Amino acid sequence: MPSGTVGRLLLRGLLAGLIAGLVAFVFAYTVGEGPVSDSIAQEQAHSAPAGHHDHGGGSAAAAGGAEDASAHEHASADAGGEEEELVSRDLQSTAGLATGVLVYGVAVGGIAALAFCFALGRVGRFGPRATAALVAGAAFVTVYFVPFLKYPANPPAVGNPDTIGKRTALFFLMIALSVLIGVAAVILGKRLAPRLGTWNATVAAGLGYAVVMAVLAFVLPPNDDAIPDGFPAALLWDFRLASIGLQVVLWTGFALLFGTLADRALAPAAPAAERAPVAAPAV
Repeated sequence: MPSGTVGRLLLRGLLAGLIAGLVAFVFAYTVGEGPVSDSIAQEQAHSAPAGHHDHGGGSAAAAGGAEDASAHEHASADAGGEEEELVSRDLQSTAGLATGVLVYGVAVGGIAALAFCFALGRVGRFGPRATAALVAGAAFVTVYFVPFLKYPANPPAVGNPDTIGKRTALFFLMIALSVLIGVAAVILGKRLAPRLGTWNATVAAGLGYAVVMAVLAFVLPPNDDAIPDGFPAALLWDFRLASIGLQVVLWTGFALLFGTLADRALAPAAPAAERAPVAAPAV
């Protein structure tokens, strides 16, 4: 693919990611902020010692950086344990959340656009719209959903600050392994297609990916931060559903927007004869 075409598609990917991020922000604000606020209220009601819990560290990677933008940051004001918010909760849930989601949307939009340029014409006889949908779906599964199954998002009231580094490293390790195994599965499917047929090769590659990731999930260490006793199960469920929903909205919006933009960008120009105006008949 010519570099000029790649550049045009990259710009369209960034734009699609920005718009999809805006839609995801609306979803995060209307659906996700409720569980976050309720989780913070739970922690405050139980009067946890200052510094005992982290606020959003467990959900930062798992939610793709969106909920982390509205994490309840605080610092101990004195030895008595009084807390002073470094950033107001209103600012966290509006400007902070919007910044995090939009930056994340633009970043994944650019990366997905480059992946689209590589995948177009190499993963089957799919047009731009279908290829965009496949890339977005594969990214959602490998980059978010499969790692989420091993290390699910936790609300702000859950998590020990001493384990933030370990949890973050494990989550990004899971993402890296998922992406690498996913790429290997695509290559395997391409090589098996001439012998097994496209459908059978795709199923075999998908099953291979699932088996390898299941083994890795079993081998990798678990999240050591247990859910506190008495924490409402419904609230935890709502928070994790909102985290998944945010990613679904983001990637679905990107696939639809970028697929349309890419299809128009790659559409062949009309022949000169068709573009020329028709001369008026002589009188």
